[in-house]
Amino acid sequence: MFLFQRVDLTIKKMKANAANMITIGNLSFGGASIMTTLNESYSYSVLFIFIAALLDRYDGIVARKYSQESELGKQLDSMSDIISFGIAPAILVYMIVLVEFGTAGMVFAIIYIASGAFRLARFNTMETTGYFTGLPITAAGTLLTLSYFGLSLFTPVLYMFLMPTLAILMISTFTLRKV
Repeated sequence: MFLFQRVDLTIKKMKANAANMITIGNLSFGGASIMTTLNESYSYSVLFIFIAALLDRYDGIVARKYSQESELGKQLDSMSDIISFGIAPAILVYMIVLVEFGTAGMVFAIIYIASGAFRLARFNTMETTGYFTGLPITAAGTLLTLSYFGLSLFTPVLYMFLMPTLAILMISTFTLRKV
């Protein structure tokens, strides 16, 4: 009897923290992406960003399924997103391509990160509707990461246009239906 009560309590605790644990996984893979970029293991960095995107897709679903949506979870998700889809892709593209442009490349990477942070802060202060305002940072980070596969096809100058374009789309006010 006691064992069944302990198992039931453990399952309840796991359900209560499942979404936040998935979000911590997102953050962890974003951090791992940054570290692998710094070690010049770019393929692993790309893989880790994509895993973070997969986890980000499911943390909200799990939170809603177990009725665990909270302000803490919302803030934790944003902190994870700025690392996984703001900082990690920006450093990846900077280290691979933008470093060639010196200070200008660094400035564009910083503008991308700052725009992502602004977009997340704006999202956290708005009422929830069925629409996103501006391009979600997850989409921007995933697109920027996907551009890694075009390195041999595209000129490095393209990346000097891609990063500010994504930054502008993140802070713009167009609406996009949530999926």
